[in-house]
Amino acid sequence: VWTQDPQFTLALAGGVTTLQILPGSANLFGGRGVTLKNIPSRTVQAMKFPGAPYSLKMACGENPKRVYGGELKQAPASRMANVAGYRAAWIAAADYIDKQEAYAGKQAQGEETDPPLRDLQLETLAEVLRGNILVHNHCYRGEEMAVMIDIAREFDYKVTAFHHAVEAYKDADILAEHDICAAMWPEWWGFKHEAYDMVEGNVAMVDAAGACAIVHSDSAITVQHLNQEAAKAMAAGIDAGYHITRAHAINWITSNPARALGIDALTGSLEVGKMADLVLWDGDPFSVYSKTEKVFIDGVLVYDRLDDTRQPVTDFDLGILDPMDERL
Repeated sequence: VWTQDPQFTLALAGGVTTLQILPGSANLFGGRGVTLKNIPSRTVQAMKFPGAPYSLKMACGENPKRVYGGELKQAPASRMANVAGYRAAWIAAADYIDKQEAYAGKQAQGEETDPPLRDLQLETLAEVLRGNILVHNHCYRGEEMAVMIDIAREFDYKVTAFHHAVEAYKDADILAEHDICAAMWPEWWGFKHEAYDMVEGNVAMVDAAGACAIVHSDSAITVQHLNQEAAKAMAAGIDAGYHITRAHAINWITSNPARALGIDALTGSLEVGKMADLVLWDGDPFSVYSKTEKVFIDGVLVYDRLDDTRQPVTDFDLGILDPMDERL
């Protein structure tokens, strides 16, 4: 994580107090993700959300098979090969756990034996199987989300959230049944084949089915105005005939994301005993004219639109000096 990324301060000015940072989606298993407090810091360790579990980024569908099968001319080159890759990896992870447990058992009995070789990839997957790391799955199509749920059931792990999920409305009842969140855009679609079959009521339809609906960004632009993204989803849902109040729609960018990150006992709503992470707006949060006025994280004022000293600036924002000491 580049702690001086100017997007942190831009997101803060848009009222974002907590962020999930994930690797990209070219690989079946992208790697670990981390949840951060949006506080200026020199180190990622200082930004890590206390008590938040790590996440694992997985990707299904077009991206892995396009990157590997098309550009690199290697597996996976099809959706079938994607599934074969997931299953092989989980089998290896289960075997890794068996070896670790066998070693621990021998140690407990006083036997001298060499420990199994440490494998960082399998270690992460093993922690998923143990329930300590949350799976966040990049997935667009309805039937592929169902396949990923089947794989999770086969290997006894849980998909915490599907990201992008433009066809989540097709599986809304299945998501509700398995307690899986869907992190969606309100109107971003059609930029590749698997993103074609979206409806603007997607978020509202998932929500109406009783599933955990989230409005996410996945963009350097929309993270600056997630409130407006939620407003778009609310308006589309109302146009589709759903009764959605502002008090309910705000959950799509507050308590539901906290639930998907495994931190809903700590933040995401204004309750006694939770962290005092809150945003004050100068008007209706769902109005395009409203601006973030103040942001508090852990009860500390970290942003104030009316006070320049409470507007964090990164090194990147400062620019550089040219040979004439003029700032570029």
